[in-house]
Amino acid sequence: MKREKQVPAKGGGNGRRQAVTIHDVAKHAGVSSMTASRVVNQRHHVSAEMRERVMASVRALGYKPNLAARAARSGNLQIGLLYSNPNSSNLSAFLMGAFLEAGKLGHQLLVEPTATHPTHLAAVRKLVEHGVEALILPPPLCDDEDILKMLRKRGVTAVAFTTAKPRSDTSAVLIDDYKGAVMMTERLIALGHRDIAFVRGDMKHSTAQRREEGFRAAMRDADIDVRPEWVVDGDYTYRGGLEAGRKLLEGDARPTAIFASNDDMATAILAVAHGLGLAIPGQVSVAGFDDTPVATAVWPELATIHQPIADMAAQAILLALEGLRRRREGEAASIIHRHAELELIERASIGPAPGKQRKRG
Repeated sequence: MKREKQVPAKGGGNGRRQAVTIHDVAKHAGVSSMTASRVVNQRHHVSAEMRERVMASVRALGYKPNLAARAARSGNLQIGLLYSNPNSSNLSAFLMGAFLEAGKLGHQLLVEPTATHPTHLAAVRKLVEHGVEALILPPPLCDDEDILKMLRKRGVTAVAFTTAKPRSDTSAVLIDDYKGAVMMTERLIALGHRDIAFVRGDMKHSTAQRREEGFRAAMRDADIDVRPEWVVDGDYTYRGGLEAGRKLLEGDARPTAIFASNDDMATAILAVAHGLGLAIPGQVSVAGFDDTPVATAVWPELATIHQPIADMAAQAILLALEGLRRRREGEAASIIHRHAELELIERASIGPAPGKQRKRG
């Protein structure tokens, strides 16, 4: 990891909403707290009449067992992790890094795909109701004010994963997406390219916004115009990359280089170029972002910007646990923004612009 920034926390307290307790249920049902607990936890013999009386109070009060408290008593904390794109080539590294770190520390990781829920907020709510005390939120969830507000109200620690717009009230693990896009664009310019196209990611993600901003800044600094028709949407998906590749490469006027906002789209553009019989990088250079496993599984191998996803996921687990520790011990919140190193990985998918190749001996 590169550097860490501690951000002063705003306000005081943890914002926890007063929840219905087992003692409230017991009082409502007219029984002891021990009896109510036995019913809820399905332990020991309790008469059918007593069980029904307690359960009626549970329903009336909307009581939900505090699974997180049970986990805390056993020392086995529950950390939630969500993901929104099951087809992302980043997903395996993201999950593996988080699972390995949580397992090493002896804590439970609950994983939830958002695609199985009507909204992202519903997916988050499910994990909270299952008793997680901390949540790791990838884009676009980490930039969603409604989600963050709900977590604050419920007293759940949130850690933003790879947001490009870190907040002063939420810890985060991130890279400098703007800088990464500048690095790759400048490299293409140094190779003699002036006709450079850019493929956007999902613009609901702050990362997509910052990567486009970095591309445009590097082009502007080199005094190169960005052609509007050569900035196309790709949605961070392979299918989106196919559509973008066709738009950019099937016409009469085509760019000499294409910089895609992630590797999934870049590999799709490689496929389109191969289908059209274009030489890579002789006729068109293609670059991606992220350095996922797919970058070295294609031909030619993909030039890209490396970010250490697995290590960043492990760091997110550590930030979540630190947030939980401070809250439990009554300490002030400590908001930390941990930045990971970027590296430009130059591979065979990029080369000098047509007409700029070096002449042999």
